[in-house]
Amino acid sequence: MPTPVSLEKICETTGCKLANPDDATKTITAIGPIESAPVNSLCFLDNAKYVKELENTKADAIIVSKKYADRVPEGIAVLVSPLPYRAFAQALGMMFPDAMRPLGITGEKGISKGAFVHPEAMLEDDVTVEFGAVIGAGAAIGSGSLICSNAVVGPGVQIGRNTTICCGATVICSLIGNNVILHPGVRLGQDGFGFSMGLGGHLKVPQVGRVVIQDNVEIGANTTIDRGANRDTIIGEGTKIDNQVVIGHNVVTGCHCVMVGQVGLAGSATLGNYVVLGARAGVIGHMKVGDGAQIAGNSTVADNVPAGAIWGGVPARPIKHWLKELAAARAGARKMVKGKK
Repeated sequence: MPTPVSLEKICETTGCKLANPDDATKTITAIGPIESAPVNSLCFLDNAKYVKELENTKADAIIVSKKYADRVPEGIAVLVSPLPYRAFAQALGMMFPDAMRPLGITGEKGISKGAFVHPEAMLEDDVTVEFGAVIGAGAAIGSGSLICSNAVVGPGVQIGRNTTICCGATVICSLIGNNVILHPGVRLGQDGFGFSMGLGGHLKVPQVGRVVIQDNVEIGANTTIDRGANRDTIIGEGTKIDNQVVIGHNVVTGCHCVMVGQVGLAGSATLGNYVVLGARAGVIGHMKVGDGAQIAGNSTVADNVPAGAIWGGVPARPIKHWLKELAAARAGARKMVKGKK
């Protein structure tokens, strides 16, 4: 259930400005999309194609940018923000604090009698280990962290404070920072795909590095991150990784990167800070993607990408070139079809 919150409090937290200060005492008890928001709810507008929905919305308050504020019908409280979606996300966090990070499965606090915690593991106060979880020898877990049912924390793994390891996740050969979230089924620290290939058989190359997850990283369900081969695989601070992403050994990402579902990073690929990879994008091994670069979904990076560039296609190239090539290909196809009639 949402926590009721006044518009005044929302403004204090988000930095929004009320178009009508008299609305400050209004209390919001629900949220919803602009076209179907219930009564007493808060919604937001950040996309021009939804402006037409303003006429029929039942929301009591809306967060909008300044350019749309005059379009909001009378009777609806207007909260003006330069970043409506971000402000709405902050308001959601106020109303649904339990949704900010996964909760435990069993509702237990402390160490469950049904969990296995090795005598040589080191747990600070206020750590919860739920039924069925396993903590290996020499593992260290910081206060406020939650290890959910059937999660496995291997020997020597170090986990910081206020970190959540969701059900069924496996963490071995890893160092994890503070305020990290690993969603169900995440696999960290398994061997990378390393073989010396040749006639007579492929010789396994021992993988002896770690996975290092810095603070405030969130990793989606069933994502796998391989341990380093001869150095560490590193995921930079604040990076957000979607479900079913595959990250190979020795990969290094900068801070605050974003990887959407089914992205693949081959071994020793390097991302700068604030890199964005669209769904199913892939980066070939040893390639470098510069700070702030963006790669379109379904693209394959087969060359180094300059900082700030926007690339797409297979192989990926500057987005303008790719779009021109697509347009030329479509035009050629139309001429070909037309000529056959």
